[in-house]
Amino acid sequence: MELIAVFPDPPPPDLARTLDLAGYHWKAVATADDAVRNEPQGGWAGAVVSCAADPDGGWALCRALRRRDTPVNPLVVLVNGGQLADLQLRDELFDDFCLAPFHPAELEARLRHSLLRDGSAAREEMVEYGGLALNLETYQASIDGQPLDLTYMEYELLKFLAQNPGRVFTREILLSRVWGYEYYGGARTVDLHNRRLRAKLGEEHANLIQTVRSVGYRFGQSRWGT
Repeated sequence: MELIAVFPDPPPPDLARTLDLAGYHWKAVATADDAVRNEPQGGWAGAVVSCAADPDGGWALCRALRRRDTPVNPLVVLVNGGQLADLQLRDELFDDFCLAPFHPAELEARLRHSLLRDGSAAREEMVEYGGLALNLETYQASIDGQPLDLTYMEYELLKFLAQNPGRVFTREILLSRVWGYEYYGGARTVDLHNRRLRAKLGEEHANLIQTVRSVGYRFGQSRWGT
């Protein structure tokens, strides 16, 4: 199992939640020494360091991870707006960055592409269910081999549902986990996107996304069947 180092310990709740929902395996570390003590046998698969939460500790950890005999790659940092001007001075300390507060989908995409570019992969690159196939690297979707013309948020919603087949999600949960905790749109946004997805999936596959009356939506079959 590939493991990502995450700073600080404990990590910000939105960071932990995003990594969990994206399917990554991670371990929080507080210092460089902590990273050494907790390093898995095969080495860290990468690191996510929140310099927005603790600038001094975060950059110190980045520096230590880069100066090792075998540097930790890739290394993604979270920074706030006030830290952007200094990024060029620390360019050698990270591979990519994300501005905090971040959108979960953006952080997930940046981390995924960094891991793929480095030759690592903390999870499968494809999500498949029946005739549906989602390529997590290229953001392409197809049904029975035919490409689907999806908007970015339609793809994100379909991906989230397809990664959790059989689970029922309320509209409010889908809003927070797909659109992000800073999104202020209403539940009608979820209904609209699900209607569009069903239309694009076609009549034969529209029932992949099921409405659970008075609750929300479910992708595919529940584990007990229907």
